[in-house]
Amino acid sequence: MGETIGYLAYRVLVGLIHVLSRPLVLALGGGLGRLFYRLDAGHRRIALGNLTIAFAGDKSPAERERIARASFIHFVRTALDTIKFTTLSVARIRELVDVEGRDNLVKALAAGKGVLIFSAHYGNWEASPSVLSAYGPVSAVVRALDNRLIERDLLRLRRRQGASIIYKSGAGKHVMRALAEGGMVGIVVDQNVLRGQAVFVDFFGRTAATTPGLAGLHFKSGAPLLPMFCHPRGSRYLLRILPPFTVEPSDDRAADVLKTTRIYTKMIEDQIRREPEPWLWIHKRWNTRPADEKKNP
Repeated sequence: MGETIGYLAYRVLVGLIHVLSRPLVLALGGGLGRLFYRLDAGHRRIALGNLTIAFAGDKSPAERERIARASFIHFVRTALDTIKFTTLSVARIRELVDVEGRDNLVKALAAGKGVLIFSAHYGNWEASPSVLSAYGPVSAVVRALDNRLIERDLLRLRRRQGASIIYKSGAGKHVMRALAEGGMVGIVVDQNVLRGQAVFVDFFGRTAATTPGLAGLHFKSGAPLLPMFCHPRGSRYLLRILPPFTVEPSDDRAADVLKTTRIYTKMIEDQIRREPEPWLWIHKRWNTRPADEKKNP
């Protein structure tokens, strides 16, 4: 029942967004984001706590609060804009996204082993498939939403933009098949994971439970790693595609995976440091702690 009520509320919002112009949708998102920041004390507390971990020595409390508020506004604007995308053609979505670093994507694809694209919950990552699909088949590794009815609608949008969806459970063989066929596979690797699924690497000066899955897929497939971030720029987006790279394997696979996970986690941290507002600060990034830290707080 709760799932159905949530879906009906979502459909009412979708109906409203469909009849509004995109500028009005973005303005509505900005207003709702400000309201969300004021009323949602729990998520506001998480965001400010995360910002304290990341920037306590670099930014004042007032500056951290400004970033948190901007992050809430960006999150809601992006969510509503993603819904608005369902009314736009793929060609129109591509017109809204400026691309920097196309040559890096072409270079990665030319290696002939597929491409492992990694990013974060940063900017509008949902805008990326429309651009990438012009260069070849695109798959995205995702976790299904808790509301299956909303997930069905989101799945329809992603497929319409040219992306095949690979759900995280049992994803490995599907990712390897997509790479073997020369495709691009996108994975976001910036969120907390359970201790049994994690390696612990530094993130903003504190150990963070991080998925080693991307690194493992890199060594199994030989596919290059390609960093990518989609920045909000007013009513447009800037998709920045950074140079591809590989990590030379050694005889110690566990050490290789840890090293590679450190590399891509640091790249994400560097991007967030440069422009922190578009990152999803309401996620409990440092929630899972190492076992020895639990025993010796």
